[in-house]
Amino acid sequence: MTKRVALYLRVSSSGQTIENQERELAAVAQRHGWDVVQVFADEGISGAKGRDQRPGFDALCNGVARRDFDMVAAWSVDRLGRSLQDLVVFLGELHGKRVDLYLHQQGLDTSTPAGRAMFQMLGVFAEFERAMIRERVNAGLARAKAQGKRLGRPPVADAKAGKVRAAKDKGLSVRQIAGKFGIGVGTVHRILSAA
Repeated sequence: MTKRVALYLRVSSSGQTIENQERELAAVAQRHGWDVVQVFADEGISGAKGRDQRPGFDALCNGVARRDFDMVAAWSVDRLGRSLQDLVVFLGELHGKRVDLYLHQQGLDTSTPAGRAMFQMLGVFAEFERAMIRERVNAGLARAKAQGKRLGRPPVADAKAGKVRAAKDKGLSVRQIAGKFGIGVGTVHRILSAA
């Protein structure tokens, strides 16, 4: 019986493309005699985002729940997610519905016990990589702060803040004030709450 396969493709930034992932996975499916029945993609979305912020991944999970396919094929474990906990939950959902997982870069097939164990180890490394990135970013922010660099949004000039407050006193709405002074609604709220 031919395996019905769903491809999952993801890139983190809008400057990247999913075309290479799709081409390679389609070639693998052809070599193995798999029938690609659906392709799900999230373009420009970080793997650190949850299922609710990744529409392609959410649709894939819904397809798993309906058992629309026998296997999910992805380019790499980090295309699926960066959190070990989320990856393990996803693997549990797959196996609960008897849907296997193929990861091209790792040459991993979770229809075997060795494949399931390797998948969990790869998830540990993906989570470790994300923690290292977060640590480097935090170290860079701390260094910039120690050097006296200002972090965050630039301050609003006192004169503009005074005009915003005066406009509010005259009865203008927050949106009207934002439009009048060419600033964001959040900035208007920040100025008014600081008063």
